Amino acid sequence: MNRVVVTGYGGITALGSRWEDIETSLRAGRNAVRRMPEWDYFEMLHGRLACPVEDFAPPPHWPRKQLRSMGRVAQLGLRATEHALANASLDISACDPADIGVAYGSSSGSIAPIHAFGVMVDTGSMAGVTSTSYIQMMSHTTAVNIGVHFGLQGRIIPTSSACTSGSQAIGYAYEAIRFGRVKAMLAGGAEELSGPGSAVFDTLYATSTRNDEPKLTPRPFDTARDGLVVGEGAATLVIESLEHAQARGATILAEIVGFGCTSDGNHVTQPTAVTMARAMQLALSDAGLDPDAIDYISAHGTATDRGDIAEAKATSDIFGSDVPISAMKSYLGHTLGACGAVEAWWAIEMMRRNWFASTLNLDSPDPACATLNHIAGAHGQALQAQRVMSNNFAFGGINTSLIFQQFVG
Repeated sequence: MNRVVVTGYGGITALGSRWEDIETSLRAGRNAVRRMPEWDYFEMLHGRLACPVEDFAPPPHWPRKQLRSMGRVAQLGLRATEHALANASLDISACDPADIGVAYGSSSGSIAPIHAFGVMVDTGSMAGVTSTSYIQMMSHTTAVNIGVHFGLQGRIIPTSSACTSGSQAIGYAYEAIRFGRVKAMLAGGAEELSGPGSAVFDTLYATSTRNDEPKLTPRPFDTARDGLVVGEGAATLVIESLEHAQARGATILAEIVGFGCTSDGNHVTQPTAVTMARAMQLALSDAGLDPDAIDYISAHGTATDRGDIAEAKATSDIFGSDVPISAMKSYLGHTLGACGAVEAWWAIEMMRRNWFASTLNLDSPDPACATLNHIAGAHGQALQAQRVMSNNFAFGGINTSLIFQQFVG
């Protein structure tokens, strides 16, 4: 089996696209949450907070014809992929297109064309429906548009699994390369922000309603947490077989050594600690590692009541209370289909710098959550880390765990 490495990554987030800018915010303890006055239009929406990507626009080199098939979610995913390829110094035009595939996901496609079809059903008018409306709204719009833009002919693996869309994409890309199906994959996830996207959680009373205190929420694992804040963005990892990466002289940023994925098989929206823990154990077994080999855990950390309790128990059941852990959603909110990819990217960046950001707003860990070694406070933690685990859990009872390690030739 092939060894699988990460040679590039890039993203679009509410804290910026350059790691230097993102790290500045992390070290300053500054989140991207703001009140959304434009959501005052939605009369029954309780939570009016979000983490939008400001000032994003398609670059001028994208063909106008191609833009017609892309809503905002696909645009975010494609731009993140361009950043990742530049970071990897990978010239797609110099590669055999059959050697490279795409694994990418989002919770859904773009909202605007869904609205157009809704108007059609409601009024009978097709005035807003175009020949590309479905392409923009289909669940695999990100994967397809990335593949078409770069002319890739390897396998396409769409992952539309809510909050594990990005992490599943990375895991399935890892497996495809490990077993020799392709030589390289562009893997990640994206999500666009919308009022309806927030309403999904609002109807479950799962969104934070600290509408006048945007900097004090979300609060993963904290006693005073009152729900999640939705965000948007995208992140892409360039993943290659070690042989392919070394043949082209690539800089290797990390190695992927483990992936676990489970299904609760129990409830669509209520998490199950046992199957969460099993996903982590599967990743460890895949990597041939014991729990004490993990130096840091990137938590899913949604700041929801039951989600944090189940995740803390699952993590404690496998790792006890020793491994440092923190939750990046405290800075970016919940970017849904993008979060698994964004958090994997950030975990690798922090591992390479031997510094890990704290969980923002974690002032008093909830005693209902199992005791964990939370990184909290103003300055993060300096930590020599050889391996990190990134965990994500989604509606539908889908659980993922990824393990990255420092590359040793």
